[in-house]
Amino acid sequence: MSRTASPATSPAIEMSGVEKRFGATEALTGLDLTVPAGTVCGLLGPNGAGKTTAVRVLATLVAPDRGTARVHGHDVVRAAEDVRRAIGLAGQYAALDEGITGRENLRLFGRLHRLGARRSRERADELLERFGLAEAGDRLVRTYSGGMRRRLDLIASLVTSPPVLFLDEPTTGLDPRSRQEIWSSVRELAQGGTTVLLTTQYLEEADRLADEIVVVDHGAAIATGPPARLKAAIGGQVSVTLADPDQLAAAAVVLSVMAGGGEARVDEAERTVTVLTAPGENVLLPVLVRELDNVGIEAEDVAVRAPSLDDVFLTLTRSDADETETLGRAA
Repeated sequence: MSRTASPATSPAIEMSGVEKRFGATEALTGLDLTVPAGTVCGLLGPNGAGKTTAVRVLATLVAPDRGTARVHGHDVVRAAEDVRRAIGLAGQYAALDEGITGRENLRLFGRLHRLGARRSRERADELLERFGLAEAGDRLVRTYSGGMRRRLDLIASLVTSPPVLFLDEPTTGLDPRSRQEIWSSVRELAQGGTTVLLTTQYLEEADRLADEIVVVDHGAAIATGPPARLKAAIGGQVSVTLADPDQLAAAAVVLSVMAGGGEARVDEAERTVTVLTAPGENVLLPVLVRELDNVGIEAEDVAVRAPSLDDVFLTLTRSDADETETLGRAA
């Protein structure tokens, strides 16, 4: 007889070989994902990569065609009700009633989740205080700023104190200050032991919040690891801006050699040469400046930059696109 895995000893989220098709569109093509309990996992990928579909499968909103998925030890198909009791979900758009107050919205969510009138009132007051919305709690939601609405939507997903939280691009369209407020809320949740699966278009957001990152493209995971390890795997970037555009070709040769043989990108309009360094290649700024001086190249600006998640994202997805293009030409 099969036995349900214990949530205490199992990963909070597991997907194995999950496939999902909508008509002719293959949204997920064998996605594998493991998220340990109490961590933040950032799900990154281009538009249409399958991020939102993955969240919908995990939240039991759509069933996978193939493969298995478990949340908090429960199978998303065979134990969908148990999964729903274990999760909170905040989508890309706030699911709030703008004609009532923030406090009334939270009480309504509590009643919908069968907390009872008294516990719903208590929980609404607790969450408004905890996330800095107590003073705005009795105002109509239509008077809230965009950041306040997103924060209220986030805490509405916490009314039942779920151990697992799905955030699908929670800061889309927000200004920097509001985005920082959401980030602070997510950090607080993670520190309290909540497992968070975060999909986002903002790579800085994933870099700041995620313990582990999964890059998804064409419905499958193409890279997994902590942000630091993913960045170290692709190398950094070296760039120079020249006084004389006629020296661009010579500067490209110097940078390419020093960066471990990387291909130099020349921008004639900006008079710049940029090259990605090979993984593990450490280009020292003083050494680079000396090499340019030795061959008579006059640089107006020289920069050595550590790799970012933007570099990881562009490198991985560009490589995948290049491979697809090459296969298409070969066919």
